[in-house]
Amino acid sequence: QVQLVESGGGSVQAGDSLRLSCAASGRTGSSYVMGWFRQAPGKERAFVAAISSSGRSTDYAESVKGRFTISRDNAKNTVYLQMNSLKPEDTAVYYCAARSYTLGSNVKDYAYWGQGTQVTVSS
Repeated sequence: QVQLVESGGGSVQAGDSLRLSCAASGRTGSSYVMGWFRQAPGKERAFVAAISSSGRSTDYAESVKGRFTISRDNAKNTVYLQMNSLKPEDTAVYYCAARSYTLGSNVKDYAYWGQGTQVTVSS
């Protein structure tokens, strides 16, 4: 079992920045692909970014490319999402998730999920 806990969300103005963190505990000896997803009210959970177990490969949703950066510190069992130039449409609950071996953007491919952290961006 892997437990994931997100933190760092909050309420900001458009153009501001936030950095989300996801701390992993439990069985963390092996490496996982980590992803960030978000879910706005009335919408399905959507892919935001993913990073390989080594941290060498990343993938981003087109809507966040150039603004968001995913990174990880395996020694600390933590993955981050740096969010710059935030827009009101970024408002959502943000979730981190883990899966084995390969990058993926599908919610159904991730086995472990955090509880989510709210990000609210006002104009």
